[in-house]
Amino acid sequence: MKPGRKAAPLKILVVDVGGSHVKFLASGQSDRREFVSGPRLAPQQMVQRVLEMTADWAFDGVTIGYPGVVRGGVPVREPHNLGGGWVGFDFKAAFGREVRIINDAAMQALGGYRGAKMLFLGLGTGLGSALIVDSLVVAMELGHLHCGRGRTYEDLLGTQGFERLGKKKWQRKVCAVVRGFSDALFPDEIVIGGGRAPLIEHLPPLTRRGENEDAFLGGFRLWDEPLPRAAGPTTKEPA
Repeated sequence: MKPGRKAAPLKILVVDVGGSHVKFLASGQSDRREFVSGPRLAPQQMVQRVLEMTADWAFDGVTIGYPGVVRGGVPVREPHNLGGGWVGFDFKAAFGREVRIINDAAMQALGGYRGAKMLFLGLGTGLGSALIVDSLVVAMELGHLHCGRGRTYEDLLGTQGFERLGKKKWQRKVCAVVRGFSDALFPDEIVIGGGRAPLIEHLPPLTRRGENEDAFLGGFRLWDEPLPRAAGPTTKEPA
């Protein structure tokens, strides 16, 4: 490369691993692809299927949004809604490329972040959560906190809760939980994402819906885009 000439930007494949589907998108592509996951999905199966379905895409690195606890860029706890074998799996060798792994909720939060202090809640098979404070991303496990009667917030707001309560009661529970987390964590705004976010008809104060593509944007941001910083709150208290 000639002196002063910038290197070509890396092409990244972002893989969002969920309890019901694995979705993926690469730099320069306009349409995402996906396949059904489920409680038996193992990491080798996931990688093999992704590589098969992206054989016509070019990419230099891979971001994985992992539905579990990630420390130091590697999974340290098996996912609740998938098969086993994720902890200790060599994703770099399996993909044959550099791989960066982040909690899936943190990846979605990163994609929707606009500055200041933001709480992300992901409504899907379970309940994902992450907090970003002045561009510092902290993955959280709020869904595993107990909320009475032997249930966790994930039991209450995830698939089990939705099917048990029905849409209207589930919406009320979501709004009540959002207000409780807001009182406890005092964020400048709350972003609700995930597959069931569109079902919330009336959002609580300081809350907005995440965009469908936030997870992919977060996966791309993890490589080369600095996070926005804000000097103050992004949203004002309602009058």
